Amino acid sequence: MTGDLKSRLKAKLDERKRNGLFRSLRAANVDPGILNLANNDYLDLAKDKKMQSAGIDALERYGCSSSASPLITGYGLVHEELKQTLCRWHGFSHGLIWNSGYAANQAVLSLLPQKGDLVFADRLIHNSILSGILKSGARLIRYRHTDLDHLEALLVDHGEAERNVFVVTESVFSMDGDWPDLERLAKLKESLEFFWILDEAHALGWYGDQGQGLASELGVEDRVDLLVGTMGKALGSLGAYTLFRDESIGDFLVNYSDEFIYSTYLNPANAAIVIEAVEIVRASTLLRRQGRKISKAIRRSLNALGLSVAEGDSNIISVVVGDADKTMRASRLLNSQGILVGSIRPPTVPRETSRLRVSLKATLTSKDVERILAAFGQVAKEIA
Repeated sequence: MTGDLKSRLKAKLDERKRNGLFRSLRAANVDPGILNLANNDYLDLAKDKKMQSAGIDALERYGCSSSASPLITGYGLVHEELKQTLCRWHGFSHGLIWNSGYAANQAVLSLLPQKGDLVFADRLIHNSILSGILKSGARLIRYRHTDLDHLEALLVDHGEAERNVFVVTESVFSMDGDWPDLERLAKLKESLEFFWILDEAHALGWYGDQGQGLASELGVEDRVDLLVGTMGKALGSLGAYTLFRDESIGDFLVNYSDEFIYSTYLNPANAAIVIEAVEIVRASTLLRRQGRKISKAIRRSLNALGLSVAEGDSNIISVVVGDADKTMRASRLLNSQGILVGSIRPPTVPRETSRLRVSLKATLTSKDVERILAAFGQVAKEIA
């Protein structure tokens, strides 16, 4: 490494350290006594015995790797079965399986909108969505977070020119645990025509009569043009999927998406695991109800402790601390009490909004909840 390059890297890293934003990679070895509220295993399925058995059977049948990109021999019968399972689950005609949610969003948002098109996106969309849009060449217009009055005004103001218009949002937002009014979005689509892309990554498993997500629960999934889902959160495995109603979208992505074409495809075992996971999630109505009940109860108690959190029943509770250093101290205090949560700092969230991100599990017991609240009681004193 040249001296100039080394000094440049060091200067940038030193700046991160001064701002309390330096990150380092450490192997996570979560002790069984730790209550892990940092990962996204919302239904506690990652160690489910039926899913493990499905994965083991697939390993024995297909081996440890797909061993090729999907357009060579990497796309197998188990991947096709998974795609059909997901399409039936959500009521879509067509779909594609991806190695990750980041790859899916990058591909969709960099390729479908093109120069001359307009993309309206919630200001707090995930980095994978934003990065994809910025690569597309389309004009990006960001509306205030979940503010559909603002979105409607922007759509009206820009609605006369002949061009493709896209609206992109998450359902449940990963850093705040809130969501936009999807029913109103569906009505806006009726009067102000646009192509609706909805990322349901954090709503899957938690909402919907069979766990299909928030759009399904609210009865508007049939108005969504392209749905993005993840298999690495509530479904307890790995990878992602996109579902759509027009076959030409899939053909276009298969032909033009570098993320799809040039990577060894998803492990067949992971695909088999998700097929089993979907069946488990579909039958987990009582577990979903329990999880949402826990979410409401914990939110009420945290507010009573003086920690301002939003009302709701989603699987993500965001305790905004503000200062990055104070957030890290609060996180270490929780960890000392056996509670692991996400410590989220800029640039993942805006400056001065560093937070503790609590990822709930629907399987939490009453003792778990008591333990969580006792630890956060200490945090409330620490950050007061």
